[in-house]
Amino acid sequence: MRALISVSDKTGVVEFATSLSELGFLIISTGGTYKLLNENGIKAVEISKVTKFPEMFDGRVKTLNPYIHGGILHKRDDALHVKTAKEHDIVGIDLVCVNLYPFEETISKTEDFDEIIENIDIGGPAMVRSAAKNFNDVVIVTDVMDYDKVIDAYKNNTNTLEFRRNLMIKAYEHTASYDGMIANYMNKRFNGGFGNKQFIVGTKAFDTRYGENPHQKGALYEFDYFFTNNFKTLKGEASFNNMTDINGAMKIAASFGTSPAVAIIKHANPCGFAIKENLLDSYTEALKCDPLSAYGGVVAINGTLDEALAKKINEIYIEVIIAANVTDEALSVFENKKRIKIFTQESKYLTLSEDKYDFKHVDGGFVYQTSDFVKEDEVQNAELKSKRGVSKDEFKDLEIAYKVASLTKSNCVVYVKNGAMVAIGMGMTSRVDAAKCALLKAKEMGLDVDGCAMASEAFFPFRDSIDLAASSGVKSIIEPGGSMRDEDVIKAADEHDIALYFTGVRHFLH
Repeated sequence: MRALISVSDKTGVVEFATSLSELGFLIISTGGTYKLLNENGIKAVEISKVTKFPEMFDGRVKTLNPYIHGGILHKRDDALHVKTAKEHDIVGIDLVCVNLYPFEETISKTEDFDEIIENIDIGGPAMVRSAAKNFNDVVIVTDVMDYDKVIDAYKNNTNTLEFRRNLMIKAYEHTASYDGMIANYMNKRFNGGFGNKQFIVGTKAFDTRYGENPHQKGALYEFDYFFTNNFKTLKGEASFNNMTDINGAMKIAASFGTSPAVAIIKHANPCGFAIKENLLDSYTEALKCDPLSAYGGVVAINGTLDEALAKKINEIYIEVIIAANVTDEALSVFENKKRIKIFTQESKYLTLSEDKYDFKHVDGGFVYQTSDFVKEDEVQNAELKSKRGVSKDEFKDLEIAYKVASLTKSNCVVYVKNGAMVAIGMGMTSRVDAAKCALLKAKEMGLDVDGCAMASEAFFPFRDSIDLAASSGVKSIIEPGGSMRDEDVIKAADEHDIALYFTGVRHFLH
């Protein structure tokens, strides 16, 4: 038996090659891999001895050769293939272990295009694809995590067709994601990131319990191992809807740096948010906004879930908790609660991935865009349009309202008082209806909005929302501006002695 090993990521390759040699494999290798194996006492044959050609063109050509690809691709159960191989002295290669040039690592550390081009692998993908195509006869290994599985398969006679087929699928995933990465990079560099093709590649982190509904299948796929590194299940099993709600909750709670922020989400929309002196007070105030909707919702905690906060949360049914960290004492509070699900990032504060692009499925395709975010100085640089300004505390409320509004389904209006959201209207077809619905809900909850701050993620097209706000005691408003009737809106604010700020940036979320 012969094995061809040529890897850029050399993690575990010495041990793998040693085990293959012990199983009776003759090792064929290339360049740096060959050198490493020899330095570690593993007898290997250099690729040029097989191809009868030296490496050429600075290593660009070394494995593109019939002695390599013929050895991989010829079918062992096809008499004509076997005869042709024998006539041309082509010997079978039974295992191919290849991982590719570090293109992603290269583009992360340099803009030198010549260096980037040289880190586009040619021979590697060709060998992977050849071995994968002939998986009936050849084992293809592209993942260092599979080394032990492959050795065990040979030792225990479990090198079945199904086993090789699974490795084949992984191999084509490997080359497809590699080529997609290169194409995306080239389009980013030369076409502003929007070429004729867009490749979205994620790695499965885990299966969800089901999709949006029990009859649908679902799974979470991640970019750059974000969830593998930043998401740990402490209790329960996440569903598809849990993950979308967690996403909405985390984006809001993590938008305030190290502040003790708590967000409560129901069906991807906030129904409570607060920043107080500590997380317990923040949760208590956040819950007041809409405790009815909070029932069965998701709570995101920008800090540590401790025992005192856990006991407070445990007073009602919360389905999901995502916290930066969770103490053992807090976890024990929910020990007898079967339905609650608890997740953590095992960090001091909640962390976001800061994906540069965003996309959404539409029937027949997807729309793709650069990601939206509130710039760090966006609120601080907002332009005062009214005669009246605000105090430092009022400005803090404006910032909270604006960030929450920016991360909530349009049309949206958010009311905040003393660091806590007291009313919210979201997902409405009319902005004034969103403002009205929020106030009606606040009244129903017995919440005082007098003196509060109000924010909208897009401009107010008419002064009616300002008049409504004034009648409810709103004292400050922040919005993007940009309406044909901005002057009417500014005039209304001055008539009601309301402070009005324009940010100049719209944050629609559809």
